[in-house]
Amino acid sequence: MARKDISELTELERNVMKENGTEAPFENEYWKHFEEGIYVDKLSGKPLFTSKDKFDSSCGWPSFAQSLSEDDVSEHVDTSFGMRRTEVRSETSDSHLGHVFPDGPEELGGLRYCINSAALDFIPKQDLEKEGYGEYVNLLNSEE
Repeated sequence: MARKDISELTELERNVMKENGTEAPFENEYWKHFEEGIYVDKLSGKPLFTSKDKFDSSCGWPSFAQSLSEDDVSEHVDTSFGMRRTEVRSETSDSHLGHVFPDGPEELGGLRYCINSAALDFIPKQDLEKEGYGEYVNLLNSEE
């Protein structure tokens, strides 16, 4: 299920995932991407977010109301750049994903997972079976 080896990461991917960097807003792959599917950890291939939980926050990065499972992402206090934020990391690959903020849409739970595209791969709904993620088809088909 692994997607990439750490040696295969681009400079940007390595900076984001392993050096806690941030990609440029409005200039990344998934910020305006709303196709049905799942978003997986670029290194481990672990599913982290779905298109059902993605929303346009106008912040310039992909935003999700929740992660697929609380077991697959961990939250850490981040005091870099003189700010106090909550960092989000992939549990499986211990990679920096982005941050979570309490300013998401109330109707979706009030959270905004602001995630770097460079840390994710997108698997379109029609490719889930072929890519080994068939169990997520029903999740995307459900009304919840």
